[in-house]
Amino acid sequence: MTASLSGPWQLPQIEAFLSRSKIPMRLACVGKDGFPRVVSVWFRYTDGCLQCVTHQESHLAKTLQNNARVGFEVAPNDPPYHGVRGRGTAALTPLGSDTALEDLLEHYLGGQDSRVGNWLLSRKEEELLVTIQPLRLFSWDYRERMADVAGTD
Repeated sequence: MTASLSGPWQLPQIEAFLSRSKIPMRLACVGKDGFPRVVSVWFRYTDGCLQCVTHQESHLAKTLQNNARVGFEVAPNDPPYHGVRGRGTAALTPLGSDTALEDLLEHYLGGQDSRVGNWLLSRKEEELLVTIQPLRLFSWDYRERMADVAGTD
């Protein structure tokens, strides 16, 4: 399934941004009480999907098991503002032998050998792979009009 696109970026630009970004994804899901929850998670973009890892007993896992509809955003906090947001559906599967956790540690921490890395890897058999299939992707890019704002990249 291909996500619908809107905004200034074409799919190759969106995919490049998501693939190289070291900004955590803000993931929104709906709790049993009907109120939204937003969590920041490390993610990877692969095969047209966003993936993250969560513990099988986490609030995130329980919320997604109850309602698979999600919203997400990947964007820097500082100007000039640009990024990708969207909506989709999440599927949870046992992490098993998937390398997502190791990939995330390499991408966000530069390696697996750290206190947090060792702790996460020690409980890998209890982790779930969250795969988000985007249904809609929306990009925005204000870098050109904000070129004189500090923080340009």
